[in-house]
Amino acid sequence: MEEIRLQKYLADCGIASRRKCEEYILQGRVKVNKIVVTELGTKVNSEKDIVEFDNKLVKKQDKLVYILLNKPIGYVTTVEDQFNRDTVLDLVKVKERIVPVGRLDMYTSGALILTNDGEFVYKITHPKHEIEKTYTVTLKGIIQNSEVEQLCKGVKIDDYITRPAKVKILRTDKEKNISRLEIKIHEGKNRQVRKMCETVGKKVLALHRSKIGNIGVKDLELGKWRYLNKEEINILKNS
Repeated sequence: MEEIRLQKYLADCGIASRRKCEEYILQGRVKVNKIVVTELGTKVNSEKDIVEFDNKLVKKQDKLVYILLNKPIGYVTTVEDQFNRDTVLDLVKVKERIVPVGRLDMYTSGALILTNDGEFVYKITHPKHEIEKTYTVTLKGIIQNSEVEQLCKGVKIDDYITRPAKVKILRTDKEKNISRLEIKIHEGKNRQVRKMCETVGKKVLALHRSKIGNIGVKDLELGKWRYLNKEEINILKNS
């Protein structure tokens, strides 16, 4: 067995995403052969090294699981929460140690994948794989075609310009003064859809992710989950 970076090994074992595992290492929460390790360049051999996270033995899991959750509003997308808020793991009860693939903020509902396959997490969240995410967005105010064009071309958020998006007006209601859009993006920046809409002067009233790739939650009740089938897993892995 060849040596691999400690953060990759932790992710492969379902502790968290690779980036989050790097944070855990820097926080001194990981031991290798009973010694606390804080160097991100550390490599381990799973056949001879003993790795612990929060003083619990870490081992690669034999059974890989892939779960689709229709996340309700009010749950944070994390394994643990420092403020003791409800997390998505309170909704998905399985014996395997699973982590969310990417994030949905507390006030966004919809499609979220959870798994214990670290390589899968890395691939799905990496921008180069360009897996499309579809959102239904309810906005305050009547959106104009010119504003839709801006969203399609890309807008400046913080210190970057968003990549071209697919945007379609689903409905406008002048009486209620709201608009509903479908927005498809490949990126997954923090609160990206909300910030995109803010740049064209529109406040998001409701946000729901309906699909990841072609996998949707239309037939899945809020708060419910199911295992992805082999075809769905292969589609995502080969995207």
